[in-house]
Amino acid sequence: MITPRLSLSGAGLVLALALPVHAQDTTADTVLATVGNVDITLGNVIVATSNLPDQYQQLPDDVLFNGILDQMIQQEALSQALGDDLSRSDRLGIENELRALRAAIVLQGAAEAAVTDEALQEAYDARFADATPATEYNANHILVETEDEAKALIAELEGGADFETLAKEHSTGPSGPNGGALGWFGLGMMVPEFEQAVVALEPGAISGPVQTQFGWHVIKLNETRLAEAPTLEQMREELTNEIQETAVREAIDSLTGAVEVVRNEADIDPALIRQGNLLD
Repeated sequence: MITPRLSLSGAGLVLALALPVHAQDTTADTVLATVGNVDITLGNVIVATSNLPDQYQQLPDDVLFNGILDQMIQQEALSQALGDDLSRSDRLGIENELRALRAAIVLQGAAEAAVTDEALQEAYDARFADATPATEYNANHILVETEDEAKALIAELEGGADFETLAKEHSTGPSGPNGGALGWFGLGMMVPEFEQAVVALEPGAISGPVQTQFGWHVIKLNETRLAEAPTLEQMREELTNEIQETAVREAIDSLTGAVEVVRNEADIDPALIRQGNLLD
C-alpha cells in the first residue's frame, strides 16, 4: 500500500536524487535515490509495483512511480533511524518475516515451474479423455404454493393450454415472466426432488405435481443433449491452480524431508506461546 508522504527533515537524513538518465541507458540497477549511503534502484520500484494489489495497478504510471519511490525513501530513512538497537521481540519478528518471505519465494518458483504446456495437457487429458459426456436438460416450470394449484394447472395443460402462458400468469418463481424457462442445466444444479422429476420425463412430457422446499412445481422437459467437454483454454485457469497446488505440496514435503529436523522432546507447556513477558 502506498502511504501518505511523510515530512522528514533534519541533520540525520541525507537524500540525493539521481540525475535524469536517457531511457536507453536505464536498467534495473539505475539509482533513483540515495538515502544516507543506501541506493534505491529502479529494480526496487519494479518489484514493489508488481506486488501491489489490483486496485493500485490501475493508477497512472507516474502516480505509482512517485508514490512508491517516496514510500521507499521514507522507509529507508526510518530503517536507518532504527539502527541496530532492536528489542528481542523486534529481532525475532524480523527473523520470522524473512523466513516466511524466503519460503514464499521457493514455493512461488516451484508453482510457476510446474505449469508447462505439457503439464496442462496431461491434466486436461486426465480429466476429460475418458470422461462420459453428461446429459443436460432444458425445461420450463410453473411454481405455485399448493398441490391443488399444481393439479389445476396440469388439468388446463391437458386441455390444450399453453405452458408458457400459464407460467407467466401463475408462476411465483423468478422465471415466471419468461414463461418458466430454466435454460440448460446439468445434474446437481437443481434441488434433488426437482432433478429426479426432470430425469424421469421424456422430452415434451409434463410432470405431475412436484414438491420442493420452494413450493409445488409443474415441469415440462423440452429437450436433452450431451454436454460437450470444455476446451483446454476454458479449463486453463482451473487446471493451472490444481497443478500449482500439487507442486507446492510436493515442494513442501520434499524440501522439508531433505533436511535434518530435530524436535525438542521436552515437555513444554503450549500455553507459554502467549507469555510475551518471556521476551523481556
